[in-house]
Amino acid sequence: MLEFYRGKKVFLTGHTGFKGTWLTKLLLLAGADVTGYSLMPPKNTLFELSGVEEQIHSVIGDIRDRDSLIKSCKASQPEIVFHLAAQPIVRDSYKDPVYTYETNVMGTVNILECIRQMECVKSVLNVTTDKVYKNREWEWGYREDEYLDGYDPYSNSKSCSELVTHSYKRSFFEERDVRISTARAGNVIGGGDFANDRIIPDCIRAALKKEPIMVRNPFSVRPYQHVLEPLMVYLQICKAQYEDRCYEGYYNVGPDDYDCVTTGELATLFCKAWGEGMSWENQYDGGPHEANFLKLDCSRLKKTFGWKPVWGIEKAVEKTVEWAKCQQRGDDIPLCMERQIREFISEAVIERVK
Repeated sequence: MLEFYRGKKVFLTGHTGFKGTWLTKLLLLAGADVTGYSLMPPKNTLFELSGVEEQIHSVIGDIRDRDSLIKSCKASQPEIVFHLAAQPIVRDSYKDPVYTYETNVMGTVNILECIRQMECVKSVLNVTTDKVYKNREWEWGYREDEYLDGYDPYSNSKSCSELVTHSYKRSFFEERDVRISTARAGNVIGGGDFANDRIIPDCIRAALKKEPIMVRNPFSVRPYQHVLEPLMVYLQICKAQYEDRCYEGYYNVGPDDYDCVTTGELATLFCKAWGEGMSWENQYDGGPHEANFLKLDCSRLKKTFGWKPVWGIEKAVEKTVEWAKCQQRGDDIPLCMERQIREFISEAVIERVK
């Protein structure tokens, strides 16, 4: 599948972020010609550690700056666009809802306006979130035709991003040779995520300090998955719709039900993988509303592409710890990433032939 991207011109928003850096690494290994557009990352983030900046055309810019975005996109003349740029933290969306909506809604409008003004783009993927659905706290997974109405400003802004994409698709792209989909991914974990208010980065920070992990919502169920799971799906969707428009659509990307665990269970898996006597404590802080129970039904993705998850939650945590300990030892981070990518791809091939 990666061979398809060899020589393809790809425009990627949010390339300096956690998922964006891993996707950039995948595209480079595939031989793609990558242009990234994103905010300047802080020092010592995955983007800097990964070494990808020297291998791509990296544009530092704000997704809210439409003129700058259009200029950069037109200069790159991409065939394929991945839109990942976002304000992704629920708690930050309560602190600054205006910035969250400007980035997540108008940022989507801006990238779609770029595409509307260009003839070269053929395949587009807007990456949103599992939180776009109206959360009824029920026990079964949400399907793609469920009602969109995220509760908090982050989730709601991503619901709006979905609706903007649907409108542009119907209004401007159906009569043109532009294929567009959205992917609603569950919570991702993996090496190099240093964000605040995320459980695995919090676990790693505590482990490095040799302190107990403070778990804010230990009984909340989430569809945790390794970051390579949805990224490989994103690549598959864009390839498939590039070759045949029938693959356009709206896709959930998440783990199987038995890998949807509570945050406390995730912390326990982390402690087991890290060793060194790590433990966690329940420290509910009564913060702003967050969903307690959230699962995705990925039947559409499985039926359409014959897809199934590769790394279960325990393996995903182990690989995240492996990366963190590589960094702790001062090992070669780009090599560590490449090794994990190649291992994932090798196991994905085995899964497909089972």
